[in-house]
Amino acid sequence: MNTTRQAEIAAAFRARHHAARGNGARPLVLPNVWDAMSARLFAGAGFDALATTSGGVAWALGHPDGEAAPWPEVVAATARIVRAAGVPVSADIEAGYGATPEEVGAHVAEIIATGVAGINLEDGHKGALRATDDAAARIAAARAAADASGVPIVINARCDVFLHGKTPAAEAHAIAVERGRAYLAAGADCVYPIGLRAPDAIAAFVRAIDAPVNVTGRPGMPDAAALGRAGVARITLATLPALVTMAAIRQLATDLRAQGGFDPLAATITHPDAQALFQAKR
Repeated sequence: MNTTRQAEIAAAFRARHHAARGNGARPLVLPNVWDAMSARLFAGAGFDALATTSGGVAWALGHPDGEAAPWPEVVAATARIVRAAGVPVSADIEAGYGATPEEVGAHVAEIIATGVAGINLEDGHKGALRATDDAAARIAAARAAADASGVPIVINARCDVFLHGKTPAAEAHAIAVERGRAYLAAGADCVYPIGLRAPDAIAAFVRAIDAPVNVTGRPGMPDAAALGRAGVARITLATLPALVTMAAIRQLATDLRAQGGFDPLAATITHPDAQALFQAKR
């Protein structure tokens, strides 16, 4: 993909975040994918933008989540996903795979070269929060890398305050809002308070942050339309699609081993179906 075309896609992707924000607009729903096959299946089902899942990508590459997958392998996997998807892709690059903002900026430049329209960058590291200034500096480095590349990627700044439940709810809200505003000032386009699930708390955060907000769609939460009425601009699914797929494969393995027969191999997708999916022009 040439830079001009990628820049156009990224700019349109950013505009959609703002168009989906508030006034009851339907939010963007980005399923999180982990390889070319999952990307093609979700795009084929009609989703017109995707995100990657760091956990799913790492597991598919044979590593645990948490920046354990080698960075060059993550970059190569992201390139395959972008090529297969044919729709805008936001890449989850965890905390940027860098000890310093400069290293994060260099890695953002590399991931932009795969053709992505956005990135997800988190402020947690090994179960703890980075200092706000440090996290903001890393976002600023990511934005500088994007500016230098000429591709206005959407930077989704993940705030991990709610993730581990270690901070009282009222205090966590104030901390997350403060961090979110700092990240927006540093160049982020969207704030992602991962772990925030209660509808009232989500609505309060959206009102306080006054910018596109991303939440995680999970079982038991309101549907996309209801979250849109609360002002949410973007919904991602984190590792859940990968976990659902892993559960299905594990069940298949269990059934094959236990039954000794082959009836569990009945599938609703045939080999010609799969071939057609990958032969479709993207």
